[in-house]
Amino acid sequence: MNNSNRTVISRRSRPAKEPLSKDLIVKTALELLKNEGSSGLSMRKIAKALDTGPSSLYVYVTNLQELSAYVLDYGLDKVVLPDAQDGSWKTNLFDALNSYLTVLYESPGIAELALTTIPVGPHSLALMEYILGRLYEGGIRSTSAAWGVDLLLLYATSVAFEQASRDQKGTTLNTILTSYESLDVMRYPMIANLRDELLSSGERFRWGLEVILQGILQRQD
Repeated sequence: MNNSNRTVISRRSRPAKEPLSKDLIVKTALELLKNEGSSGLSMRKIAKALDTGPSSLYVYVTNLQELSAYVLDYGLDKVVLPDAQDGSWKTNLFDALNSYLTVLYESPGIAELALTTIPVGPHSLALMEYILGRLYEGGIRSTSAAWGVDLLLLYATSVAFEQASRDQKGTTLNTILTSYESLDVMRYPMIANLRDELLSSGERFRWGLEVILQGILQRQD
């Protein structure tokens, strides 16, 4: 029998996989985090997405905590740090924190990760170094600067997490407004009186930053 014209069909049913690496693991973990939230960030799910076994991931990362730190840092690469030579130290500080807030808000899961993960890695450290530098320019040194940077980042992270969670669950301010409108005015007079202010947004985030910053300036150690 002449088999010269026979078409040889490869047994490989799909393209060759990209070689496993730390970068690939981190990128895959971030995509799972965006699509599934914190439940997607598991070694088993990451390994399945990469068509490999969980044990192979430990060649590149020590544990889930270390991987989470890498994922967080990778997600922060879009944070914009203004040129310190332009504008005032406070404007630059607030703009950097606003960029950080925006990145967390626009990347579902990252805000939650930022609340539960120790920030390490070049992007996380660059952000912290930048904030400390602006506080130093403002005359804030030593303990006040060290504790202040933690307070500022925690505030920004919490706001981002609250807003992102609210959007994911479909909770709108109209829901809260409806609740406020049905309050017993005699029992909750202050809430009823300040209903509009409680629900207003505007410059609320920067107002909060200003309050924290002024407190830091008043408590120089």
